[in-house]
Amino acid sequence: MSRSTEAKRKSQLGQFFTPAKTARFMANLFNPSIGGNYRLLDPGAGIGSLSCAFLERCIAGRLSFNKVEVIAFEFDSLLHEELNNTLSSYVLMAPFSYEIIVGDFIEEAVNRIQFGNGNGFTHAILNPPYRKIGSNSRHRLLLRQVEIETVNLYSAFVALALKLMVPGGQIVAIIPRSFCNGPYYRPFRDFILAHAAIRHIHLFASRSKAFKDDDVLQENVIIMLEREGQQGNVTVTTSTDDSFADLAAHIHPFERIVDRERVIHVPTSTQLNAIELSAATRYSLEDLGIKVSTGPVVDFRLKEHLCDMPQLDTVPLLYPGHFNGQDIEWPKAGLKKPNAIQRNVDTEKWFYPNGFYCVVRRFSSKEEKRRIVASMVQPDTFPDTEVLGFENHLNVFHENKHGLPEMLARGLCVFLNTTAVDENFRRFNGHTQVNATDLKLMKYPSRENLIALGGKSKKLFFDQQTVDKLFQELNE
Repeated sequence: MSRSTEAKRKSQLGQFFTPAKTARFMANLFNPSIGGNYRLLDPGAGIGSLSCAFLERCIAGRLSFNKVEVIAFEFDSLLHEELNNTLSSYVLMAPFSYEIIVGDFIEEAVNRIQFGNGNGFTHAILNPPYRKIGSNSRHRLLLRQVEIETVNLYSAFVALALKLMVPGGQIVAIIPRSFCNGPYYRPFRDFILAHAAIRHIHLFASRSKAFKDDDVLQENVIIMLEREGQQGNVTVTTSTDDSFADLAAHIHPFERIVDRERVIHVPTSTQLNAIELSAATRYSLEDLGIKVSTGPVVDFRLKEHLCDMPQLDTVPLLYPGHFNGQDIEWPKAGLKKPNAIQRNVDTEKWFYPNGFYCVVRRFSSKEEKRRIVASMVQPDTFPDTEVLGFENHLNVFHENKHGLPEMLARGLCVFLNTTAVDENFRRFNGHTQVNATDLKLMKYPSRENLIALGGKSKKLFFDQQTVDKLFQELNE
């Protein structure tokens, strides 16, 4: 199989194999004080790397077991021979037996849960597939039969594994960090927090280095859960990549990990960050009378109305590519996106009146320094223009779909571009998106303080040092 064909197949299956060092690190997270007969669940076993790491730890005497039974699920028939060869090599090394189950883990797990056949796993170790589940798909309907509501294969695998555990059973999984926040994964977060205690979270500092050989844009975390465990402190470890050469560990109270909105934060230090320490940053957008929305113009749905450059019957259409820091270049030649959209009865409802707005890009690039990049829209950039179009890849701060007072818009830009906000945001957001919901969950300075920030920033050069200094002065 060619490398490109193999990559395409892995992508179709949502399949990313676990590097050996990562597998060993995961196996080492299991609590060694729990002894007895082990039943290990390995859903999406691949070539058996995770099961082998678990067995190696058993053989080395670092887990107190009597015997081990491994149940390995693998959907990809091309991997079965290698998986069987790998597991069979351990049969003579320890009291060990295994079964490879060919087929759909979700379907098999739902059957086991419903009919009580083959439950009672003491351990689970998994690197589940990553792929969205359609709202009316067969998998989604199967999951609902066992009261699991989730949007991706990886979260479905973790939830099912948790249901298959005995009380006190331990799960270690490497999964995308996207479940930590946002409304789509709220039911999944509620589920795991209702049925398990979080014992350990490991964060890879680099998005690209946990799976070096795969094109993975998500940040990944390793999470260790205990079925029906009593929640206590949570250990958080970090490393730059899967060499674990710079491994650092901290212990945090649960309240610092999970907030009232069931958002999971991953602090990388025991020290409170600048936002947590800021007495001035305590207000919601609702308190401020401000709203944030995803840009309403979805270009592919309005394709027939788009124009490369402005014409007599068009209005400006703003994309992230029009913004460079606090500067706007519009119209922009060579953008590869339209600069304008026709104003007519079909498009009118998607426009906002020309005015002062703060906008934040919804997507950051793979290793970009800042996750939140805020820019300001000023009405005099678009003279003689009554309305503006904001494309769907922008988040727009507004007052009931109208512009903000100038200094309030400026103050929002200052605050959102601070290092403090970026560091705090990274604690609960691990993917390339900054959604409007994420921005709604944040706390902000008061309206008066934002206006004051805006007034000061207008007189100063807008650079990172100045922005951070203005925020620091707000808390003095």
